[in-house]
Order: sequence, then C-alpha cells, then structure tokens
Amino acid sequence: MENSDSKIAELTESRQELLGRIQNLKQDLQNWRTKLDGQVKVYRDELSQLKQSLTTEVEQLRTEFQDLRTTLQQQQEDVTVSLKNLGDDSGETKEAESPRNAVIAQDLP
Repeated sequence: MENSDSKIAELTESRQELLGRIQNLKQDLQNWRTKLDGQVKVYRDELSQLKQSLTTEVEQLRTEFQDLRTTLQQQQEDVTVSLKNLGDDSGETKEAESPRNAVIAQDLP
C-alpha cells in the first residue's frame, strides 16, 4: 500500500508540475499575443501614415505636372504666335520698306 500511495503522491506531484507548466505556457502565449497585437497596431498605424503621405505627395506631383503641362502649352502657344507674328512682320517690313525707299530715292538729286 505504501508503494501505491507513494506512486499516487508522485503522480499527483507530477500532475501539479505539468499543470503549472501549462499555466505558465498559457500566460506566455497570452503575453506574446498581446505584444504581437501591439506591434501589428504600430505597423498598421505607420503604414497608414505612409499611405497618407504618399497620397499627398502623389497629388502634389500631379498638380505640379499639370501646372508644368499648362506652362509648356502656354509657352508653345506663345512661340507659335511669335513665329506667326515674325512671319507677318517680315511681310509688312518689306512692304513698308518699299515706299520708304521710293521716297528716299525721290529726295535724291
């Protein structure tokens, strides 16, 4: 009987140790999950901020490119008008120079 009582006591002690280990492992797991959840939240917040920042930068770049496009189109139109005016001015200059030359020629003795 003593032998079986000591076996029962040994098994009970072993069972208590295992239950203690299981409790510790459960607590460790819970702590790990809590830490992991915290890290995930931090990373999500950082990603959200990065996304906002990138969205803002992309919108800013779009605006800058649109302004640049508008400026380039305006410059192209200005150059086209200037070239057209140069062409028109050349014709007017030739016409204008002809009567002047005639007047100057008439004034000569």
